[in-house]
Order: sequence, then C-alpha cells, then structure tokens
Amino acid sequence: MEKEQQEIEPANQGKLLLDATVAPTDIRYPTDIKLLNEAREQTEIVIDALYPQVKEQLPKKPRTYRREARTAYLQIAKQRKPNGKEIRKAMRQQLGYVRRNLAHIDTLIAAGAKLSELKKNLYRNLLVVSEVYRQQQLMYEQSCHRIDDRIVSITQHHVRLIVRGKSGTPVEFGAKLSVSCSVISESRYLALHKP
Repeated sequence: MEKEQQEIEPANQGKLLLDATVAPTDIRYPTDIKLLNEAREQTEIVIDALYPQVKEQLPKKPRTYRREARTAYLQIAKQRKPNGKEIRKAMRQQLGYVRRNLAHIDTLIAAGAKLSELKKNLYRNLLVVSEVYRQQQLMYEQSCHRIDDRIVSITQHHVRLIVRGKSGTPVEFGAKLSVSCSVISESRYLALHKP
C-alpha cells in the first residue's frame, strides 16, 4: 500500500524563490532620549486628563517638573555630538521624570480617576509608554542598546527596526514582509491541471 502511494505522489520539481523585504514607514530616526522625552510628554497629557476627575480628593495637582525636564532634554538634543557620559546622564534624568509621572498616574487612579474616561488613543499611548519605560530602564541598567521587540515609536508602536545591511541605509523601520514565488516547468503545470 505504501509503495502504491509513493508511485502516485509525483517527484519534487521546480524551484521555490524566497525573499524578505520591508514596507518602510515614515518616522523620524528614533533615539533613546527622543523616545523618553516623548514618553514623558505623553504621561503629562494623561495626568492633565485624569486630574479633573479627582479634584475634590486631591487639592493639588501632582508636580511633573515639565519645564525642567524639557530644558534637560533640549540641553542634550541641541548638542551636535554629545559623548556617552552626557547621553547616559540625560537618559537617567528622563527615566526619572517618566517614573515619577507614572507613579503620579497610579496615585490618581488610586484616588478614583478612571482610565476608561480617557480617549482611546491616549489610553493606548499610556500602555505603550509603560512598555517603553520598562525597555529603556532595562537597557540603562544593563548598559546595552539591544532588546527584543524594541519599541521605536510611541504613536506607531507596531513599527520595528530591521537590519538590512545596505550601504546607504543599514537599518529600516517598518513591517517585515516575506515573498515567495514557486517556479515549475510547463509540462509539470499541464500535468497538474488536466482538463
């Protein structure tokens, strides 16, 4: 019986061509400092949206130090080529600001603020910011620049960095696509599609 099945099954023929490419996404080149600054700004927007819900319970709005944080970010962002020590110091500062803001958000929620009343995109950005903070904190502690499923954009969190190895652009940002093409001979095609 097995011999009969082997005789019925045709032998492998043709070629299978495989290729991988990227569907590029237009985002600005992400750096850790820019990403943390954007995360800090998003947490400040969430605090501004949640505080009116608990104004009676908390007489003072939580302090976010947004002016100092913006000044600290601009000091490093305006430098042409900051050294590693300055970048690490700026990252520690921005991580501290984001950590403080996330703690304030937890305090507001404990006081009775509801995340369900946030706009949909603001709630999604808050979830992305908490993951960005986790990733950046881990990379800061381990003094590395690589992590699995690294988020490179808060508004387009599905975009990933893909190393292409091209001379002009060694990395691209976007969705990875796999393309396959099956090439078979004409006689094989006709044998498979008998009328």
